[in-house]
Amino acid sequence: MKNYYLSAKRLTELKEELNELKTVKRIEVAERLKRAKEYGDLSENAEYSEAREQQETLESRIDELEDIVKNASVIKKLTSQEFIDLGCEVEVESKGKTRLFTIVGSNEAKPEEGLISNESPVGRAIIGKKVGDSARVLTPAGEIIYKVLKIS
Repeated sequence: MKNYYLSAKRLTELKEELNELKTVKRIEVAERLKRAKEYGDLSENAEYSEAREQQETLESRIDELEDIVKNASVIKKLTSQEFIDLGCEVEVESKGKTRLFTIVGSNEAKPEEGLISNESPVGRAIIGKKVGDSARVLTPAGEIIYKVLKIS
């Protein structure tokens, strides 16, 4: 059983998506299947095949969301943090440039927005570090060293 680390906001978003899929989307797909069945022979009915495929995709996403919601751990942001952990905002320096990262669970990661997963190479390398520590990360382009400047 996997544990999913999420912010309270992201958990709410996923619950809302799950509710939408289970109510509105399921009804839409059921109606589409019903209409497709009315066309007759199901073996050569493209509408029916597409509706069944849509239903399978929908049910798969519902199963995935139910698992995430059931096994979610909400990341609590602490007011003061000595060591980097989930939920922390971290300012680091690498190659003369500073970057701001927020450590989140893998379902919430958006590296282009500075939200990095605790399971990513950078996330794994900096978790547990404190201000002044350095972390080495191996990338396809070579080794990158991140120095921790600030934790909040």
